Amino acid sequence: MSNELKPAVILPSYLEQSQAVKDRFTRLKDREVILEVKNLNKVYKTAKGEVIALKNVNFKTHRREFVCVIGPSGCGKSTLIRILAGLESHTSGDVLLDNKPVTGPGRDRGMVFQGYTLFPWRTVKKNVMFGLEMNGITGEEASREADLWLELVGLEKFANAYPHELSGGMKQRVAIARALVNQPRILLMDEPFGALDAQSRAKMQAHLLEIWRNIDITILFITHDLDEAIFLADRILVLKAHPGEVQELIEVPVSRPRGVMQTTSPEFLATKARLEALIHPPESEPTHEDAVKPKMIRFVNVKDNVE
Repeated sequence: MSNELKPAVILPSYLEQSQAVKDRFTRLKDREVILEVKNLNKVYKTAKGEVIALKNVNFKTHRREFVCVIGPSGCGKSTLIRILAGLESHTSGDVLLDNKPVTGPGRDRGMVFQGYTLFPWRTVKKNVMFGLEMNGITGEEASREADLWLELVGLEKFANAYPHELSGGMKQRVAIARALVNQPRILLMDEPFGALDAQSRAKMQAHLLEIWRNIDITILFITHDLDEAIFLADRILVLKAHPGEVQELIEVPVSRPRGVMQTTSPEFLATKARLEALIHPPESEPTHEDAVKPKMIRFVNVKDNVE
């Protein structure tokens, strides 16, 4: 093996965009704004005082845009998406969907969680029909709608199966179909692939992009995985922790359609380097967890080295 050092790879700036990417962002920004978050704050009151979870968060999401939200642990990603879904109230600021305030859950928003949240006693089809039934659509109409969405996610052959008979990826496809069957304006996804193995996760990412290409849906996707965020998103909202504030809103310079080969492209790697610098800055103060160092006890012969 040669001891010669290989020259470092010089990456382009993550701000550099090809003409095709620039044109795509121009078209995207010409679309109407679906979701607008203005001066959003969330404060929790605890026995030890107030804890600021989100501070002065501002961003907009356009129609058929794919936005990912990332940040270190404790930055308020899940709190943000629960507020957008209407599952949690905010302390101050505005959340507007089609210029109307979000005051609670609604069929204009679909939600997919990391857990599969399927009813184990209902078949796949009956799980998809549940949202329709809650909105007064039953019988043959609900059945036809469920069949349509099951076909879209590729599970029409499993309509009569039960959740325990499905793989993790298939369960999440059912959850996506159930969220989309009411035809929401925006799909909110809270680390939906976090529990999947690497192979299943890659398949679900590609499948989600295919669904997104074929229907009129805007997606806001929470993840802690940098590669996943770059692979999926048009733009990436980067939050910092304690409190959760917007650090940067990055326009991903990787062209579409996306494929596995692009994960090693200079544009992809440059964007990942920027995200790592934002989330793991070298000058950051050590956290409480970092300060706790395990005491290593050696249980092998000191002369029996493996390094």
